[in-house]
Amino acid sequence: MNLTSRLALVAGTLALSASPALADSWKIDGAHSSANFAVKHMMVSNVRGRFQKVSGKAEYDGKSVKSIKVDAVIDTATVDTDNEKRDEHLKGKDFFNVEKFPEMRFVSKKVVPAGKGKFKMTGDLTLHGVTKEVTLDVDGPSQIVKDPKGNSHVGASASTTINRKDYGITYNGVLDNGGAMVSDDVKITLDIEMVKDGAASEKKSEAKPSSESKKKKAS
Repeated sequence: MNLTSRLALVAGTLALSASPALADSWKIDGAHSSANFAVKHMMVSNVRGRFQKVSGKAEYDGKSVKSIKVDAVIDTATVDTDNEKRDEHLKGKDFFNVEKFPEMRFVSKKVVPAGKGKFKMTGDLTLHGVTKEVTLDVDGPSQIVKDPKGNSHVGASASTTINRKDYGITYNGVLDNGGAMVSDDVKITLDIEMVKDGAASEKKSEAKPSSESKKKKAS
């Protein structure tokens, strides 16, 4: 092998070693994920609620939190505060206006490690037709575990606080003492479980050889 060929081989090897590992694709498991919120009522007590439908996708290589990317969607019509009358009010034009804005969406842009088992994820939150940058404080990701069917699962919990008026949700009543009926700040907590895309099919293909491979073995 001449010098030029050797240099080309070394350059190719360095390029491959420098290339980042491809992240795996994951789907949010809506049956085991939740989006919760809390606001102050009359500046006295916390009223808590949740959204019953969370979906979306993510990327994660299973090693580095910097590889994580998330695109999550929440169905605003599934708001639930255990009070039917209040829920209908929240779905209306005074608050979420679900007919016009049927979903809220978070798309991550940057992840920064924040100590063992923690990181901060910054991204764009679109709510009520307004997009603002927010930062989530995240615990996780958990260890990747496999269920009996061979599907890989991973989870994380996140929290942040937003000002609802930043998103054009300005309705409020005023108390006799001048205080607000509903606080501007909304505390949000998320518990997300994700399942790796294609995990079950990969397991199946490993367990059951194709008919072509069977023929080759037989011959």
